[in-house]
Amino acid sequence: MLEFPRWKYVVILIVVLLSALYALPNIYPQDPSVQITANRGAATGVELDGRIEAALAEAGVTPKAIDTSEDGERMVRLLDLDDQTRAADALRPALGEDYVVALNLASTVPDWLSWFGAKPMLLGLDLQGGVHFVLQVDQKAALDKRLDAYADEVRQVLRDNRIRYDSVERNAVGTTVAQLADAADADRAMSLLAVAQPTLLREAVGSRITIRVPEAELNQISADAIEQNINTLRNRVDEVGVGEPVITRQGSDRVVVQLPGVQDTAEAKRMIGATATLEYRAVVDGDPYDAAATGNVPPEARVYYQRRTGIDGRPIPVLLSKRVIASGEQMVAAQSTLDENGMPAVSVTLNNVGGQRMFDFTSVSVGKPMAVVYIERIPQVTTNAAGEEVRSFRIKEEVISVANINGVFGKNFQTTGLEKSEADGLARLLRSGSLAAPMDFIEERIVGPSLGKENVERGTTAVLYAFVFTLMFFGIYYRMFGLFTCMALLLNLLMVVAIMSLFGATMSLPGFAGLALSIGMSVDANVLINERIREELRDGMPARGAIANGYDKASGTIFDSNMTALLAGIALFAFGTGPLKGFAVTMVIGIMTSVFTAVTVSRGIATLVYGGKRKLKTLAI
Repeated sequence: MLEFPRWKYVVILIVVLLSALYALPNIYPQDPSVQITANRGAATGVELDGRIEAALAEAGVTPKAIDTSEDGERMVRLLDLDDQTRAADALRPALGEDYVVALNLASTVPDWLSWFGAKPMLLGLDLQGGVHFVLQVDQKAALDKRLDAYADEVRQVLRDNRIRYDSVERNAVGTTVAQLADAADADRAMSLLAVAQPTLLREAVGSRITIRVPEAELNQISADAIEQNINTLRNRVDEVGVGEPVITRQGSDRVVVQLPGVQDTAEAKRMIGATATLEYRAVVDGDPYDAAATGNVPPEARVYYQRRTGIDGRPIPVLLSKRVIASGEQMVAAQSTLDENGMPAVSVTLNNVGGQRMFDFTSVSVGKPMAVVYIERIPQVTTNAAGEEVRSFRIKEEVISVANINGVFGKNFQTTGLEKSEADGLARLLRSGSLAAPMDFIEERIVGPSLGKENVERGTTAVLYAFVFTLMFFGIYYRMFGLFTCMALLLNLLMVVAIMSLFGATMSLPGFAGLALSIGMSVDANVLINERIREELRDGMPARGAIANGYDKASGTIFDSNMTALLAGIALFAFGTGPLKGFAVTMVIGIMTSVFTAVTVSRGIATLVYGGKRKLKTLAI
């Protein structure tokens, strides 16, 4: 009997409406734009608007619109890509180093669609353009960082066990030398260090203990630094929502990064190469002004300078302990928020080790000051006498907060003294983790959107021709049931686009191949159904019975064949990388939607047309 429950029609109607809603944003083209972000302290008011308009007028560029965000960011919307390039070239020198001028693609999706969470489908690097970087990992810096940590651990072991020492220093060759105050403590110190640092090599001569790191461990530190950097880069890219990035290791000390949709290398560098972090240090008693002027600094202290300036306009010095209480490496969560006074802050959660150290320190330091040091590693490019570029880094260390400890705390607390943009950026960096070793950009290039546009046009044309030829064949060969099949295929394509847009899946050039393949499999499913109906008719089955039996008998075969293809797609996604994943995503989504449209939607349409009580003599199939 040819029947179809009403609730299934309701489901189909809901699916059609939702698919149309979430596929709709893809018909709105993006505006080529120039994004202008102010660095710390730069003006973001009417003065900035005037400078932007003047620079654009001088370059002969007429903007489509200039949007202003809540945090003062400007988005200059332009008519085409040529205007975008000319505007960026004019704005960079006009605004100077106080502003970051980045190329962008601004959405034109109406607000009412955004209220439903509808957004355009993400495009890969081969379709949208983007940036390609090769980064060199500074493995020496990673070794220095770990060796400094070993030296600090030696100081802590000796201090906690009340073993007096004159100095603990790391020399140029990476060996840590501890000079004890009494040679009689050497044996006990060696035993304690053997427990705390079992993998290191130790030697005691009188009151002098020498600690060395084995060569195998040095090599492991270098390898781990690159792996941690790759994981950190992935986390940072995930934080800003770049679709389908490619981050891979190249050789022993290089990392390749490809970011779709990011057109400006300066903006991308700031996003993935930032090394800002925090350190919490105790304030050491003494006269910081005298120490800064004479260089007479206590052995366990260093001179830092506060971000704020004094009455004379110069930074205020402060003496801080060389020992770090907690740092960005020990932070497991960070959130930009507001403090009790409504000022920007970062809520921090430390791991167990950092939380215990903070608890131990604050337990014995209530009423004493503690400082928060903001550290940033800024890349610099200079030109030598031969005209060659020389890449280097400048370490910027600022004390953003010095406050008395009012109570004991451990893993959870707030850090203040930041501006809103700094708090947002720092929270993102702390969440994604710190780099184990600094990286230098040794190669960079922009993949222009023009090539991607050509790929999109060719891919769309290929899918369109596949559809047209399929529709023509089905319309001629299966007549009315060919029309049912065409309607199911159109809904299938609409659902694929809607699902990929809704869940943020990325469409790449191989994705078009996966989409074309899923269309082919949907065609196979409909051919099975139509041919099964024709067989039932040839065997003398009445028209309505032939339709019902055709769908019932073909459904099992369709499920079996699509299940094997689905498993293959899942395997490609699980074990593949890059283009294979792009292919697998669209194929898996297409298979699931094609089963629904072929088995359920087309049957519902056939029942709607041929159902009822009127007598049927023949079928247009």
